[in-house]
Amino acid sequence: MKIYISADIEGIAGVVSRDQLMPESFEYERARQWMTAEVNAAIEAAFVAGVSKVVVSDSHGNGQNLLIEKLPENVLLVRSWPRPLEMMQGIEEGVFVGAILLGYHASASYKTGGLAHTIHGGAFSEIRINDQVVGEAAISAATAGHFGVPIIMISGDDAFVKETTGFLPDVETSICKSSYSLSSAKTITPAQSCTQISERVTASLARLNDFSPFTFKGPLSLEIDFRHRAPAEVLDYLSVFERTSTYSVKYSAENMIDVSRTLAFLTGYKPVP
Repeated sequence: MKIYISADIEGIAGVVSRDQLMPESFEYERARQWMTAEVNAAIEAAFVAGVSKVVVSDSHGNGQNLLIEKLPENVLLVRSWPRPLEMMQGIEEGVFVGAILLGYHASASYKTGGLAHTIHGGAFSEIRINDQVVGEAAISAATAGHFGVPIIMISGDDAFVKETTGFLPDVETSICKSSYSLSSAKTITPAQSCTQISERVTASLARLNDFSPFTFKGPLSLEIDFRHRAPAEVLDYLSVFERTSTYSVKYSAENMIDVSRTLAFLTGYKPVP
């Protein structure tokens, strides 16, 4: 039995501002320890429940946040960029009973949520698939769904959980903080968050039959609203993109792999939260 974990950092307990997000930030080294601890809590609970192998995607910033030497044996870690499946790279490599989204955050255009953005906070103001607004969780869930893998557990702040359970109503959830603003929150401690995650992973693996893969019906229409007009202008040079407004383009995708590859191309080599 194998599970997949995609881990971001904005939805980790204690992370509230840019002071925890980047290597040059004063509290980044502590935040990556908190992130690693939450991932380990999920892994250890999975092993106790009978999981034999775990694939983890380090999905924040430079993709090199998790302390690999702190991870248990029998874990494979996806690191750095670029990668065609972005936050879900590795999901294509085997049959997983479920996927877990740890430390995720709300989408760029969701009205609340700490450190909310979608893929590249400096580039995208909103992304839609088949006219539905999507954040990183929906994109990750649909990518997993392409391979028949359901999302069984999520963790993050209250806004992220509320947004995500709108399309994943049965998923197990762990809320680690309540956001006051984009860069302020009331948070539980890292130790308490690890305990909650362990409990929710255990609960999710006990009810695997309750989950179904999340998918969009094809063909897929990918619409992107940029924060600046220049990307829309330049992409309009390519016949595969249709410029729909000053700041927006549309792309007709074959499937979620095509969507993911397109977004990976647009964000380039060094994605920034």
